[in-house]
Amino acid sequence: MRKLLTYILFLAITISYGQELNLPVFTQYLADNNFVVSPTYAGIGDNLKIRANGLTQWVGIKDAPDNQSIYGDFRIADRSGVGISLYNDKNGYTLQTGAKFSFAHHLILDYYSKQYLSFGISYNINNFRIDISKFDTTYEHPVIDPYITDDRRTSNNNFDVGALYRNHGFWLSFNANNILNKNIDETIRKLEPRLLLNYQIYSGYTFRGPKKSGLEFEPSVYYQMFSSDKRSSTDVNFKFRKYDRNEDYFWAGISYRFLNDQFLKPLNIGPMVGFKKSLFYFGYAYQVTTNELAGYNSGTHVITIGLEFLQGISNCPCTQSPVH
Repeated sequence: MRKLLTYILFLAITISYGQELNLPVFTQYLADNNFVVSPTYAGIGDNLKIRANGLTQWVGIKDAPDNQSIYGDFRIADRSGVGISLYNDKNGYTLQTGAKFSFAHHLILDYYSKQYLSFGISYNINNFRIDISKFDTTYEHPVIDPYITDDRRTSNNNFDVGALYRNHGFWLSFNANNILNKNIDETIRKLEPRLLLNYQIYSGYTFRGPKKSGLEFEPSVYYQMFSSDKRSSTDVNFKFRKYDRNEDYFWAGISYRFLNDQFLKPLNIGPMVGFKKSLFYFGYAYQVTTNELAGYNSGTHVITIGLEFLQGISNCPCTQSPVH
């Protein structure tokens, strides 16, 4: 039992670092919303795309991480886009809220071969709070520290930058997130790193099935590496879509996430399904925990609800939808 508690504590600390880095958690970015990964996707596709996500991690474990987020991006003019993302995150006694404001500009490298290059930047603000109202005394600590008199709070500002290359159905994006060191309140978070810089690479290819089949297949890879301690992980994903004559579709896929020095020991693995009907989008993802916590929870659940409206065909192919 002591080993389990130690493991939970380690994972909770790791997740809390990831939360403040505002990384895409699990598979939200695979719900046809690449803007989760990079600001460079702002403005690509329909004029206004909204995705709302609800994530409940390690169902069955008390005070396990719980996250809600919303993403929206909008094309302005023919070659640019803006976006915003908001999130609320609870992990035990820690509470975090944050916002990201993004801008992207898209260029045509070659019109006939459909090669495009995009650049994006985001301004991030994160608010961190420790909820001391739920602190309890223990046998080892029968009295709560008298110096803790109210909820401890701190805020941080940062920036992300990225570049995206597209060629027909192929894409490759590179992002440097949280390029500034974090301002830490030593009285409440002594163990956290100041260096939050992390790198992300997202690449894949969308190709169509037999003619008139309405099928699309999409393998992809997502890599992330933290500068502070060189931790890195990779997602290997596969999706397919099936379109009908009205351009509506349903999709299904699977994601496999692992630490890069432990390929055969996945952190989690699970299926995804969803559909788009007219303006409405729905997605669901389930992740099986494959570590020592597997016997104590029923997995992680992610639900995505979205809207795509104010559609308008861009005069520039560099901002046309990458999906079919």
